[in-house]
Amino acid sequence: MSERFGKKWESRREEQPFTTRIKEAVRPPGPLKPRLDFAVRRIELQVQKLDQASERFSQRDKAIFARIVDAYTKHDTARANVFANELAEIRKMEKLIMNARLALEQIVLRLRTVSELGDVVSTLGPAVGVLRSVRAGLASVFPEAETELGEIGNILSGIMIEAGQSSGMTINFDTVNEDAQKILTEAATVAEQRIKEKFPELPPGIPTAPVGEKAPTETS
Repeated sequence: MSERFGKKWESRREEQPFTTRIKEAVRPPGPLKPRLDFAVRRIELQVQKLDQASERFSQRDKAIFARIVDAYTKHDTARANVFANELAEIRKMEKLIMNARLALEQIVLRLRTVSELGDVVSTLGPAVGVLRSVRAGLASVFPEAETELGEIGNILSGIMIEAGQSSGMTINFDTVNEDAQKILTEAATVAEQRIKEKFPELPPGIPTAPVGEKAPTETS
């Protein structure tokens, strides 16, 4: 690690006016490591919010599943099918949330490693790619998460560019895209398995209609 990069990585910001810190919340300048830690904390906050949303959907899942069983025991197949379709939408949302959460969790783990090793450029590239994908997936469901992840992505992109300039490293975009896709694929696979383990299957004889593309918007 060059002396220039080392100073850029480790040095800390001096105390600044409140208005300046507000501006930096969107695009903080200065040393790379504090900015990276700042971005990691913001990602962790989004993970917590996804956990809260997941819990809300889980409670809705349990309530609707109970209604399906009740309708089924009363031989009210039409009513059971209506609830089953609603349940399919909820589980689709739960899978989306879990997928996003797992992907963000992997990004946090990698960025924590960067804090220790300084392997900035090669790690931040895939991280930015994953953030963009997660952001797009959550856009219609969690608009506030889309905005926040966009800002975090901008911060990480800025750090990556500055780190590349300071260290003389170049970005291999083919490798970056491949690594990002691996993270997303692994998250999707794990999410699929966890959904199957977490939620009970519907009683036999209750088909569900294909889930539409449009998903319900999450509300608090």
